[in-house]
Amino acid sequence: MKKKVFLSILLSSILIVTMSSGLIITALYKDFASERKKELITECSYIASALARTDNNYLIEISKESSDRITLVASNGTVLYDSFADASTLGNHLDRPEIESALKNGSGQATRLSNTLGERTFYYAKRLSSGNVLRISTTTKSIFGIIGNSSIIILLIIIFAFAVAVVVARVLTKAIVAPINKLNLDDPLGNNTYDELSNLLVRMNKQNEKIKEQLGALSEKQKEFNTITENMTESLVIFGENKHVLSANKSACELFENSNPKNIGYLELCREQGFIQAVESAFLGESSISKIDRNGKTYQLSVNPVKGDNSYAAVLFAVDITEKEQSEKMRREFSANVSHELKTPLTSIMGYAEIMQNGIVKKDDFPKVIDQIYFQSKRLLTLIEDIIKLSRLDEEGLKDEFIPVDLYALSEAVITELKDKAEKNNISLILEGNSCIVNGVEGTLHEMIYNLCDNAITYNKPEGSVTVKVSKEDNHVLLSVKDTGIGISLMHQSRIFERFYRVDKSRSKETGGTGLGLSIVKHGALLHGAEIKLDSVLGKGTTISISF
Repeated sequence: MKKKVFLSILLSSILIVTMSSGLIITALYKDFASERKKELITECSYIASALARTDNNYLIEISKESSDRITLVASNGTVLYDSFADASTLGNHLDRPEIESALKNGSGQATRLSNTLGERTFYYAKRLSSGNVLRISTTTKSIFGIIGNSSIIILLIIIFAFAVAVVVARVLTKAIVAPINKLNLDDPLGNNTYDELSNLLVRMNKQNEKIKEQLGALSEKQKEFNTITENMTESLVIFGENKHVLSANKSACELFENSNPKNIGYLELCREQGFIQAVESAFLGESSISKIDRNGKTYQLSVNPVKGDNSYAAVLFAVDITEKEQSEKMRREFSANVSHELKTPLTSIMGYAEIMQNGIVKKDDFPKVIDQIYFQSKRLLTLIEDIIKLSRLDEEGLKDEFIPVDLYALSEAVITELKDKAEKNNISLILEGNSCIVNGVEGTLHEMIYNLCDNAITYNKPEGSVTVKVSKEDNHVLLSVKDTGIGISLMHQSRIFERFYRVDKSRSKETGGTGLGLSIVKHGALLHGAEIKLDSVLGKGTTISISF
């Protein structure tokens, strides 16, 4: 410690002296240079005033009295007079910055440094009324030149300062360390020493209190841990080496329907096979994942072993995956439905083709068979197109294609497309409202309106009507399609937006429906952040509204 204190004081002293000296020298030099420049400018003004009343011979006389270099330059850069050199031997000065500035602005100045000689030359030039330029320059030592010339004196000062710093550092070190060496460690509070050491001495006397503080801190950490775990939606259970519950958070208590499971065995907590197998695997030192069904929900259990002294403890983490399981179930159902829906028209096409191949079809029946093949092929193609549309609606990249779209104009175009089908079914199409702009994918919005109107025509009554209305209500754009058709019963209303779900299966297949139309509408609405509302009465009609 003594060595460190000595070196710290010594280095600090040397650093302070060095920095102070450098800053003082720099400040003095800058002040000297500034004053010298002012003198040069004043001298130039005096000589310029004198030249205005006399001729150039005045320069020869004044040069004898001045130690500064005086130069007279013509407006074309030719040197007319120089007090330090023969003017005829000097080159053109038009490119000199101070001359150029004087000719342009009336005066100019520049400073040039000679690294080899350690000198700085300051130039000041002033344009005379005659058009010539008077330049005066003075040369001084640069700060490095001054240091170079005074190197012996500076070195001696440094040696002296270093010697003083060493002596002072030794004296101060002894004075600082002496009270520390005299400390009585048996009676820390009885020492009369530095205030900075009082905290250390007090802590030495209060070790037991410090231990209590540490225990308090651990208790606070435990409270923080309990606060976090108790507010987790996931269930957390910790089992000890004796296979009893050490800790269980609030979610775990609710999951296993036990308000105080602490210190009970794992078999008392839950007797489901998946739970038992996962926990027992952890007690054998292996991580395990399983699923259990509780209270109508599906939970995934993740149990990990914790190595103890002689055996394993375990940590169980349970997550509600009901929604994920339902999504997976819907995906499997969708895959099965797609396979079934694709297989049906393909089977029909192959059947009719096989009949024709074997020559069983009569010539009179050929048109009917070909119509069926065409109908089934068209239905198959429509189904595939709808599946592709649905798949594309799940892509996040579609949001990059959003553009302003006029729903009224789009609805008008859809009604024009379905006009022939409506007339064939004796259904009147009505468009109400006015122009309303929304941001979205035009093709998807067209498909949504088309599917709603097509369904309204297909499931309508003879001489019925379909009314499409586009309006603005409370800063929302509302699109509604109302029909006077067969309506939808309450038992079906919650499922009509599911993929391949049909209320009237026979009628849907007769018209070539794929069962994906309303599902496309639903996913299109999700893409555009819109809400769908269904209002239907069996036998009276249906209204589907989309609020953007």
